[in-house]
Amino acid sequence: MHSNRVLIIGLTWPEPKATAAGTRMMQLIHWFSEHQFQITFASTAAFTDYSENLSAYGIVQQPVKLNHPSFDEFVLNLNPAIVVFDRFIMEEQFGWRVAEHLPEALRILDTEDLHSLRSAREIALSEKKEFSINDWLSLDITKRELASIYRSDLSLIISEFELKLLREKAKVDDSLLLYLPFLYDELTESISQKWLPFMERQHFVFFGNGKHAPNVDAISWLNSTIWPKIRESVPESELHIYGPYMPESIRKMDNIQTGFRIKGWVEDVSSVLSKARLNLVPLRFGAGIKGKLLDAFRNGTPSITTSIGAEGIVNTHQLAILARDEPDSFSKLAVAVYRNQHKWNEIRKLGIDLISEHFNKVTFGEKLHRKITELDHHLNRHRALNVVGSILAYQSMQSTKYLSKWIEAKNKAQL
Repeated sequence: MHSNRVLIIGLTWPEPKATAAGTRMMQLIHWFSEHQFQITFASTAAFTDYSENLSAYGIVQQPVKLNHPSFDEFVLNLNPAIVVFDRFIMEEQFGWRVAEHLPEALRILDTEDLHSLRSAREIALSEKKEFSINDWLSLDITKRELASIYRSDLSLIISEFELKLLREKAKVDDSLLLYLPFLYDELTESISQKWLPFMERQHFVFFGNGKHAPNVDAISWLNSTIWPKIRESVPESELHIYGPYMPESIRKMDNIQTGFRIKGWVEDVSSVLSKARLNLVPLRFGAGIKGKLLDAFRNGTPSITTSIGAEGIVNTHQLAILARDEPDSFSKLAVAVYRNQHKWNEIRKLGIDLISEHFNKVTFGEKLHRKITELDHHLNRHRALNVVGSILAYQSMQSTKYLSKWIEAKNKAQL
């Protein structure tokens, strides 16, 4: 590589204590740092109360502007060997500038999850119909996201389900994709021995960022349909809802009489999860891998979820023990596991095995290193074989470029 500099262009500044996307981004940042890369993180977003202080890790934080020539000067001066786009929207906005000014830089897209898949499922739920692959493929956002994947040299895919979807249904060539789930240390016996046992835990929990539509839907579904059934069977229990950015409609659901408690943001998720008896993840739409499920596993806390919640972790058969889609069966299973220590321990053991076997930080970190090294050595050949990407880069780059330049000119004229 011509340098050891990496530029990450983020949709937001990472919020690892508030969002699963923030956790994912910090894992990538730590990986690059451990491999001796100098990291610059740029974003057009404003900082929030939950934004991580990246400078504490020796990372340069660089605010940038949309549709502004200052980015061109910035990126030329930085001259990174690798540019990582945080979600396809950032590749759409800045990919053409990077390709034009830094043609030798390796362009990596971290999809986080397939936004188009989440959108298609949300539409299907709102229209009360079954989700279909054809409906997903027909959406404009799907075409945009696929175009971004093709224009990039490599796309990091967090879910095995989404990897298979891209390969088999969208026919994306395997050379453009790398399965990279969340990266965790192995759960050793010395760790699990410190966890509180069944009898020393109480209550149900739900974690979710209130800006994320699947979470808001899940909380509403819990409140209206699932929790009343659970509470009827376990009247001494409470459900504690945690997360930042909760809208007023959710905050109003707080009810001491029903035990449905809106707790808001908590800085240390583990401090709560490690004391809860059961984690509820009733997601009716979404995509990617659910960080809230994995956080529970990593704290020895069993979960009950849906097929959407379990998707992408391993094959659905292995998680059938904890996944139910209908409110009655979801509630009954939650009550059964809450009361039954044997079933509870069975799911806890499953969580330990899943984290250690399917999210191993060392194993997947080595795969990422091998792939980046391979692309660095053969980037021209790799791009030459990506004919669809070349076509899309040419066509979309021109339209995006000139729209951006028109906005630049318009902004100058208004000064």
